[in-house]
Amino acid sequence: MTEKSNNTPYNIKEKKEKNAAYRSLIRAELADELYDKILNIIVVEKKYRDKDISAKGLAVELKTNTRYISAVINSRFNTNFSCLVNEYRIKEALHRMKDKRYANMTIEEIGDSVGFANRQSFYASFYRIMGETPNSYRKRNNGK
Repeated sequence: MTEKSNNTPYNIKEKKEKNAAYRSLIRAELADELYDKILNIIVVEKKYRDKDISAKGLAVELKTNTRYISAVINSRFNTNFSCLVNEYRIKEALHRMKDKRYANMTIEEIGDSVGFANRQSFYASFYRIMGETPNSYRKRNNGK
């Protein structure tokens, strides 16, 4: 979103760029190692489906600290932890909304099954990424 609007659905706010000095202090080898581990845990193991996933929990699992997790996600994925997790959740939700095997699931059930804690956070993330609501996306892609 490039323009700010007072009528923005779901109270979406523009992402603010932050410049934190520690992000450039992480060694490249460590950043590469953490990148691979983060990718494996979030994407391959599909931990994004866990409603309780957090940068702190990931840091504990990787035996590091949240600053390093944040630095790697910011530099290598070009986003923050929450946005990264939500992007993968939305990708899976998109797949499920098109897949006939999930046709009997409601939008809320799909959001829940991919890791969103509640309807509001699912709709807000979906709208932020896709520019439309989950209902309109599903109707447009399935003719429902």
